[in-house]
Amino acid sequence: MHFHVLTLFPEMVQNGISTSITGRAIARGDIALSTVNIRDYSTEKHKKVDDYPYGGGAGMVMQAQPVYDAWRSVRDALGKDVRTVFLSPQGKVFDQQKARELAGEEDLILLCGHYEGVDERVLEEIGVEEISIGDYVLTGGELAAMVVIDAVSRNVPGVLTNADSGTEESFSEHLLEYPQYTRPEEWMGRRVPEILLSGHHENVAKWRKEQSLLRTKERRPDLYALANGEEMSGSCGKNK
Repeated sequence: MHFHVLTLFPEMVQNGISTSITGRAIARGDIALSTVNIRDYSTEKHKKVDDYPYGGGAGMVMQAQPVYDAWRSVRDALGKDVRTVFLSPQGKVFDQQKARELAGEEDLILLCGHYEGVDERVLEEIGVEEISIGDYVLTGGELAAMVVIDAVSRNVPGVLTNADSGTEESFSEHLLEYPQYTRPEEWMGRRVPEILLSGHHENVAKWRKEQSLLRTKERRPDLYALANGEEMSGSCGKNK
């Protein structure tokens, strides 16, 4: 899978993604990352890409033409239409289901806004899909783009070396992950639950599922309702 990031700060994205799991995945060729500096497509002498908003107001707005030309450079190079995501607090909130969905794309363009936003006309012309990583405002879309790339990459085959690590994490079945422990067996008077030391894999799996359900019910009742609904639906299906 190839991520193409349209940004004013390409080094920020490259540095953030070139480490840890995503960095190793890029080195192996499981995913690819390209950044396009929107300033390179400015016709202004000083590479300006923003201007004052019509109607007045604070801040500046990114101009349509540099954004469009940067986007066209990727589309034309690939020779096909490419799904384009605009990182915006006005978009639908990003979740694990969307991460899995986007992982099915061969190429994905991520547009990072800045200042007070992007001229609405270019967003309409391109036909972007707006995605938000939460109900708050960031200085720019670069951090949000890195969040999306990280989450999506984990669902791309080959990125996670342990096949199970992607299926037992939080949100995999609308459930939060069970608590985890490692050595030593006792720390600050707190012991690892005996069931995890038993070596009985079936009982361990049962305990972990119970812990996931309890933790989700306590911390995210909204997710618990979804998970409980799916379980009830599944059991009804088995009885038919």
